[in-house]
Amino acid sequence: MKRLTGRVIKHGKTSGIALVSTEPISFFGMVDADTGVVVEPGHPLMGERIGGRVLVFPTGKGSTVGSYSLYRLAKAGHAPTAIINLESDPVVAVGAIISDIPMVDQVDISQIHTGDWVQIEGEQVIVNDRAQERQ
Repeated sequence: MKRLTGRVIKHGKTSGIALVSTEPISFFGMVDADTGVVVEPGHPLMGERIGGRVLVFPTGKGSTVGSYSLYRLAKAGHAPTAIINLESDPVVAVGAIISDIPMVDQVDISQIHTGDWVQIEGEQVIVNDRAQERQ
């Protein structure tokens, strides 16, 4: 188990399975708003569903419409359970706030891998890696 600390962007308490990208994410045009599937060709998460997962990525990118796109995903039930960033960007931060999605940044995201079980409570991020989960 790893205990990490971040800066709270949107306070909350949740847990779920991590989906990790080494590349930035834009919620406008990169994620299908009707399904929550990453549709950007060449992106490491291409074809993955973000809904119900703890989405971990370095930072956001793209248009300010991304905030509304994240809100639309939340209303459709396809948003991530939480967002963890290395460095928050204003578009993702606003999207998380208006969508009531717990979000932290300033986290060493290299310590989190796809499939890890992640718990978030305020600034605390607890990571149980896949190997520990199986024991």
